[in-house]
Amino acid sequence: MTDKRHAEGAEQRDRIDAYLQRSGLASRSPRVVPLTGDASDRRYYRVMMADSPSIVLSLYSAPFVFESLSFVNVARLLQQMPVPIPTVLGHADDIGLLAQEDLGDVTLQAHLGAASAGEHAALYRQAVALIATLQRRGVELESPEFVPYGIAFDVEKLTWELDFFIKHFVEAYRGAVIAPADRKELRRELAVLIEELAAEPRVLCHRDYHSRNLMLHEDRLYIIDFQDARMGPDTYDLASLLRDAYVDLPDETVDELIAYFLALKGQTGTEERFRNRFDLMALQRNLKALGTFGYQTTARRNPVYIQYIPRTLRYVRDNLENLPRFARVRELLGAHVDEFN
Repeated sequence: MTDKRHAEGAEQRDRIDAYLQRSGLASRSPRVVPLTGDASDRRYYRVMMADSPSIVLSLYSAPFVFESLSFVNVARLLQQMPVPIPTVLGHADDIGLLAQEDLGDVTLQAHLGAASAGEHAALYRQAVALIATLQRRGVELESPEFVPYGIAFDVEKLTWELDFFIKHFVEAYRGAVIAPADRKELRRELAVLIEELAAEPRVLCHRDYHSRNLMLHEDRLYIIDFQDARMGPDTYDLASLLRDAYVDLPDETVDELIAYFLALKGQTGTEERFRNRFDLMALQRNLKALGTFGYQTTARRNPVYIQYIPRTLRYVRDNLENLPRFARVRELLGAHVDEFN
């Protein structure tokens, strides 16, 4: 394993050196530092220079065609809104490398520990306002030239995500053996949840809108990791933000931010109905998150996400308590996941 990692690191450094030579940056004695990656197969490096701002290099797993990258396509859409995103500074298709503006290291998650109550509230209102902009401008800019308008959280996608949770969290991470009859019944019960969510009117969704994908740069939140944007329920991004596996938000804060979101959309007075849809979306979203954490831990041998599992389990338990019509789902899952009981 060590030899493999060494070979991968050497190959990545060769690609970085090639880009630095081509771009003329090599002559400026740059210092290259690896950055903590996300759950994807991309790798990130910061290039620091004494006489100009640093940049970030994103290394893809294979060569690409720049104009065909979903990241580039979605970036063009978001720039037209506009919402704050990192600027693309260069690319090298043959070696699978993208150069971007460096937004620094301070995610919304990281900043919250040092933020005052007032700063905390202001940042979350800013984050919620960005969701409202994505949805409003997403309608106005709809066009088949943009990838997100051709894909959606439909029955097939939502079913895949919950099957992913069963396989990678319940079975692989928790080691459960689910009887065939119970598995069939669980999938049938979850299909009710899936069909309700898939039937909702669709808006533009970031798809992974949480505190680690919002960067604080020059006193402003920037959106990153948006390449998987697609159409889905208007509750999707808000549930990702307010039922975030990485951050605890008090219930009163969640209530206030939901009310703020509805005010921005001109839907004040619909809080009760919206909250039911929000809880339904949060349930699905957190089950999928548990699947991701289980997959990263067992299949990718990446233990960093284990620390976020207890909070996510609590979210699921609370949502199941708030949605008594899914009592059978709770019973079936509780047979293998004690935290749901």
